[in-house]
Amino acid sequence: MKKWIIIAIAAVVLGVIGYFAYGVYDRTQNRQTALAAYETTAVVDGTLTSTIGATGTVRSKQSADLTWKTTGTVGSVSVSVGDLIEQEQVLAELEQTSLPQNVILAQADLVSAQKALDDLLNSQTQSAQALKAVEDAEQALEDAQNPELAQARALQAIADAEKAVDDAERSVRYLQSSADQTDIDIAKAEVALAEKNLDRAEDLYEPYKNKPESNLRRAQLLSNLAKAQQQYDDAVRKLNAMEGTGSALDIAIANANLATAQAQLIDAQREYERIKDGASPGDIALLEAQLADAQREWERMKDGPTADDIAAAQARVAAVEATLSQAWIEAPFAGVITISHPKIGDQVGPNTPAFRLDDLSTMYVDLEVSEIDINEVVPGQVVTMTFDAIRGREYHGVVTEVGFVGNSVQGVVNYTVTVELTDADSQIRPGMTSSVDIIVSQGEEALLIPNQSIRVIEGVQFVYIMDGSGTPAAVEITLGASSDTHSEVLAGDLQTGDLIVLNPLAALSDEDDTPGGFFGGMREMRDEGENNGGGF
Repeated sequence: MKKWIIIAIAAVVLGVIGYFAYGVYDRTQNRQTALAAYETTAVVDGTLTSTIGATGTVRSKQSADLTWKTTGTVGSVSVSVGDLIEQEQVLAELEQTSLPQNVILAQADLVSAQKALDDLLNSQTQSAQALKAVEDAEQALEDAQNPELAQARALQAIADAEKAVDDAERSVRYLQSSADQTDIDIAKAEVALAEKNLDRAEDLYEPYKNKPESNLRRAQLLSNLAKAQQQYDDAVRKLNAMEGTGSALDIAIANANLATAQAQLIDAQREYERIKDGASPGDIALLEAQLADAQREWERMKDGPTADDIAAAQARVAAVEATLSQAWIEAPFAGVITISHPKIGDQVGPNTPAFRLDDLSTMYVDLEVSEIDINEVVPGQVVTMTFDAIRGREYHGVVTEVGFVGNSVQGVVNYTVTVELTDADSQIRPGMTSSVDIIVSQGEEALLIPNQSIRVIEGVQFVYIMDGSGTPAAVEITLGASSDTHSEVLAGDLQTGDLIVLNPLAALSDEDDTPGGFFGGMREMRDEGENNGGGF
């Protein structure tokens, strides 16, 4: 009987021991399974780079759509797509005969305008004319204030006019009636002498008549021949007049000369009548005013043309050149022809498209950056960029301009940021789309942790690390700058090499209610973390 009691007690004891052993084993297995589910990574030292991402479009440094300015027919096209162009190079021209009249006449106007400008800049004519006007005005005023001298000049003018009338009347008489035989003989001798001189001049010129016109000796002999011919003609005309053989034309000319001399005599007599009693106060005042005007003009012109005169002449030249330039299209800057429309024979009009010119020496990308990030972007920041059209290549650039005025589209406000590419090549073309990362900050060496591992509980930031026993433990931290993947740790019980749990909440067990234990003590943290979204 005792033996069965002992056996029963032993069995119970073994059962209890087995139960408790199985429980311990089961909990150990569960914990090992939970620990195996954790994902960990080490805390590292590194430099944190904070970037802002955006998408932009490539453009050239400068671009121009060139159009025709007038009507006409395309006569020549000297460039094609892809050609490198110098500034002011002519790209295409219209046929001269197809241009409007004002453009054709602009060539003559340009010659006149340029001559006027050249005269203004280099000629002394205007200042000389101004000085002569002053001298004439002074003389006129002096004459008016000294009537005796003016009267004497007027009387002399009358005497000269009377003599001219007498000479003209004598010429008419010679042409209409024969002279004394003595005068006729003298006239005949003058004709013979003039004829001899003419023959001699012709003989001297004969060897040189086929020489170039630039030959100085030929020019001199030709001038002498012309003078001898004139003297001979005058002598013959005089002899004919004396012999009463003047032609109807000679008589008409003589009568016209007589009428002119008589009219000049009348003018001289009228001028004398006007001044014989001296100049009136009104005449003196007028002459003084004219002198003052002449002196002012001389003061203005004596040192050369004024800036206003030069500007006006230059403006006239520029206006004519602008009209004339409508006959062709020239490049406003150096670049590459990216679009070409005209063909020889095309009929064009104002604003008809001709070419597109792009300066590809520098390439830019225009980005749209959100108002949330714009205050972190400043000129000079370095950027990296990639292009969908260029696989496997990263390019670099620098921020050159940050917009101050936002563009609102459907309630979203963006600002334009311009980036200059620093290593652009021929693969990059205007219009391409680029993905750009602007490096807004780059810290010094610091402890870095993945953003995935950060949890926030009641506003406090935590991470979970594996302690010495292989169990996750919560560590409170203070964060600094962040990038898309990592954050900088400013304060907290972390060291380089510590293993951080990336998925702490996924492996927590509700079965361990040990007071103060990790799984029990952290349950409240876990629940609050899950309610707050479970992450940073």
